Amino acid sequence: MTADGCVVVIGGNRGIGREIAKHYADAGRDVFVTCRDQANADEAAASIGGATRGLALDLTEPKRLREALSHVGPVQFLVLAAIERDENRVSDYDIERAMYLVTLKLVGYTEVVHVLLDRLGDESAIVIFGGLAKDRPYPGSTTVSTVNGGIVGLVRTLVGELAPRRVNAIHPGVVEDSPYWSGKDLDRFRSRTPTGRMTEMADIVDAVRFLLENKAVNGVDLRVDGGWMTT
Repeated sequence: MTADGCVVVIGGNRGIGREIAKHYADAGRDVFVTCRDQANADEAAASIGGATRGLALDLTEPKRLREALSHVGPVQFLVLAAIERDENRVSDYDIERAMYLVTLKLVGYTEVVHVLLDRLGDESAIVIFGGLAKDRPYPGSTTVSTVNGGIVGLVRTLVGELAPRRVNAIHPGVVEDSPYWSGKDLDRFRSRTPTGRMTEMADIVDAVRFLLENKAVNGVDLRVDGGWMTT
């Protein structure tokens, strides 16, 4: 793998995003990780180590993203991993929360790509995080399911608009050692997973590496769930 640019992980300060950033930092790459607060971004960068730098960036304020990303580039790999948990039922619909999540994951993600477009080389690659709520909704997933379905459409448009750069999406299942799921009773998920084991953050990192680095993979919506969706 050549190193024609840095690695940018939006939402790389914690959880899966942090593990992705750490993998590339440990490999000697220049890495940028982002979160909303500069102090937290700096702390995350220091804990990851290597040539990692932190940036303050809020996807829900897309008009400010150009300035926030002004010192980044050229970019070989871009990972859009920032997420927001939301429970929003139609029967008790919260418009502000819905707008927040839609802006973050659809408008914010797209604006990051727009801002960095002139810093992406022909062999650059992008991975966008969706989620399995698009296929298996749960009570309160109204907005989450909608935006994750929107990621599928976003990838399809970007594949054409950004060619020859590659764009793929990843849709993780329950990741048992992630901050959100760690320590919770997951037996109901494990019993329905054909592999008999839950997905771990290391599995997601491996999958993201595959999507970024395999030059023949483009326009893919990769489900990483141990086969849970087949049951």
